[in-house]
Amino acid sequence: MAEPAVARQPVSLDDLCINTVRTLAMDAVQAANCGHPGAPMGLAPLGYLVWTRHLRHNPAAPDWMGRDRFVLSAGHASMLLYSLLYLTGYDLPLEELKRFRQWGSRTPGHPERGVTPGVETTTGPLGQGMANAVGLAVAQAHLAARFNRSGHPVMDHRTYFVASDGDLMEGISHEAASFAGHARLGKLIGFYDDNRITIDGETALTYSDDVAQRFAAYGWHVEQVEDGNDLAALDSAIVAAKAEKGRPSLIIVRTHIGYGSPNKQDTAAAHGAPLGEEEVRLTKENLGWSASESFHVPEEALAEWRKARNRGEAMQSVWEKRYSSYRQGYPDLARELERRLRGDLPDGWTEALPTFGADRGPMATRKASGEVLNAIAARVPELIGGSADLSGSNNTVLQSEEVFSASTYGGRNFHFGVREHGMAGILNGMALHGGVIPYGGTFLIFSDYMRPSIRLAAMMRRHVVYVFTHDSIGLGEDGPTHQPVEQLSSLRTIPGLVLIRPGDAAETVVAWRTALERKNGPVALVLTRQSIPTLDREELASADGLASGGYVLTDAADGKPAAILIANGSELHLAVEARARLAEEGIRVRVVSLPSHELFAEQSAEYREQVLPAKVRPRLAIEASQPMSWRRWVGDAGDVMGIETFGASAPYQRLFEEYDFTVDEVVRRTKALLG
Repeated sequence: MAEPAVARQPVSLDDLCINTVRTLAMDAVQAANCGHPGAPMGLAPLGYLVWTRHLRHNPAAPDWMGRDRFVLSAGHASMLLYSLLYLTGYDLPLEELKRFRQWGSRTPGHPERGVTPGVETTTGPLGQGMANAVGLAVAQAHLAARFNRSGHPVMDHRTYFVASDGDLMEGISHEAASFAGHARLGKLIGFYDDNRITIDGETALTYSDDVAQRFAAYGWHVEQVEDGNDLAALDSAIVAAKAEKGRPSLIIVRTHIGYGSPNKQDTAAAHGAPLGEEEVRLTKENLGWSASESFHVPEEALAEWRKARNRGEAMQSVWEKRYSSYRQGYPDLARELERRLRGDLPDGWTEALPTFGADRGPMATRKASGEVLNAIAARVPELIGGSADLSGSNNTVLQSEEVFSASTYGGRNFHFGVREHGMAGILNGMALHGGVIPYGGTFLIFSDYMRPSIRLAAMMRRHVVYVFTHDSIGLGEDGPTHQPVEQLSSLRTIPGLVLIRPGDAAETVVAWRTALERKNGPVALVLTRQSIPTLDREELASADGLASGGYVLTDAADGKPAAILIANGSELHLAVEARARLAEEGIRVRVVSLPSHELFAEQSAEYREQVLPAKVRPRLAIEASQPMSWRRWVGDAGDVMGIETFGASAPYQRLFEEYDFTVDEVVRRTKALLG
């Protein structure tokens, strides 16, 4: 049953400011004829209090380094955030609120990083924003440990987030909150919008968690506010959370979805649809508002909200004076911090890259990756990360570095625990913060757990590196549950994600170099568990060709191949060996290494034609995975040696024989293509 709405006349300036948010949310959703008005209406008092009295921000400088971060994990409540940005004076005019959810507007249905000034991260998939907030707090803690000095706390900002019932139901929130509590991230403050309504109805249908006890068990400081309209109680809870230095804080706020609506308050009808013109009119009257005008912003309310500009300028000025003093006292540290925040790599960092010749013998690319990673880390101190409880298997440990923990925030090794989804969301937050290049490792099969976060990293063009090992049936005895088959093709469908599957240790070096230099989106390195030959580069092309995504590894003696073999990863050496055998029979074959479809597709048409000339139509692609993603490169006249079933439990050598990944089969299939 809905509780009867209580009329709230704007008898105070606070109420006037709060109801401005409520009516803007109603009007924008009504104008778009879609959206979520209820949560912004219930959260309006909290938004007002945080953004005018607690959040350290400057509307004139959305990217100011010393600002607090604010994450609306409940991204469906985007009109709350857009109203706060407009009212406090960000570069988001009222006209953009009127264009809510329309083509080309700066107010999309869910907040998007890079579209709207002041939006820190793209949210909407529930729980993601919470994990991002944890990552933002992680980066702040790490950089503070590395760069702050006594009397010079230049990295001292907080991260705030707002979460809904849905955020707390999603599994990623459990993973991220557990990690944050264990790490004792005291600069992280969350608000739980306890309005007890989801799309299907009351949360009691599906949800009876004791949220306070749950977060206390994680190691969080918990405050509870019984009335989300009680500004004094809200303020007291926030002050207490800010005073808590050794634990993250969650403030549970009892709100009323669709607050003020006579017929839809506290009902699912206020959650994901417009209130309707008549209900908007009734609600405005109930709030003491003019019902005849849409998007009405009282002058006195706007003037009060816009005081955030002067407040923000003053806070930024204080911080900049502090930073100026820091720069004078610690010029080297300041230059290093600024370099990191710009995203510039250190001069000469590539000089640390190792080389791998054929004399090293067979080597798993995951092992080569571990060597390369440690060599790079010695020169690139912003490279930090770890694994989801698979550090020894993924080879992601930085040998000379400490572990990031509550006692050593400056540590560069991360133990994310068995939390793949949480890890990926936290990595996004770390990358969003800046000043660090985060990486995270697990088995390729478990990229499925990470996919929503990987997709958002690509959407936001964040510099995150994924280290995916155990990349095929070569995993062996663990069997089909752990052997990835469809994952490579599936990941290649994500726009903006670059996937690189190096074919030997030498290509692994270039893969890591490319991953660090690729700053405008995430990169997935896909690596073998089993040892594979280290190719003789004195007889073959340089592995530097990997940076182009694909290159001619070895060609027909006369440069006029009759067929092309295309491969990567653990199958590349099969193509090389098959070419040699075919040459003995007088069959001219080119071998193309194609470790990254995405990088190759970015090359000029002329370059791609040089590597894969259109006139050479017989082409055979070789990859121990689902073949769907290869059709683009082999064409109608080509073929793919792939896997369209699940794997099996057996030693990997036997599996490659049983699934016909042998030199004999490559030779046979090539001859068949040639007729």
